[in-house]
Amino acid sequence: MSDSVTRLENLYRDVGPSLLAYLQRRFGDVHAAEDLLHETFFQAARRQEGLTIAVSPRAWLFGIAKNLALTAHRRRRATCPLSSVLTTPEATDDPRLELVREAVGRLPAAQREALELRLREGLSYSEIASALAIPVGTVRSRLHHAVHRLRASMAEADE
Repeated sequence: MSDSVTRLENLYRDVGPSLLAYLQRRFGDVHAAEDLLHETFFQAARRQEGLTIAVSPRAWLFGIAKNLALTAHRRRRATCPLSSVLTTPEATDDPRLELVREAVGRLPAAQREALELRLREGLSYSEIASALAIPVGTVRSRLHHAVHRLRASMAEADE
């Protein structure tokens, strides 16, 4: 087995579960998320030069997955309503948690995506920048504004 195949297998084992969870949250459909995960690694195998020059292979894979999910969502949007694509949050006993979910849901998409990659996926600022193909300063700005909005929303809720 070649080194590149072994490297992809290791990445699939290490990063695959995080990518699958990310795609499930973005797409809301387990089977579609699994298909997108496999397509992500298929694309990675076809473009191995990107893998070898990537500063963070993990961020590179998240970038591929994000682009594939956007393309799939655009195709799917034409055939089914958005409400069927979105997942509903789990029920909880803590009302503040639901307030946070709602506040995150009201964030602009770019801020919400950066925040999700940082908090849920644990990507560094530079990895987020690589995955979203934006400068690190833009990542910092988006996260700063997202946190500011969330704090303001929670302060309003406390009043």
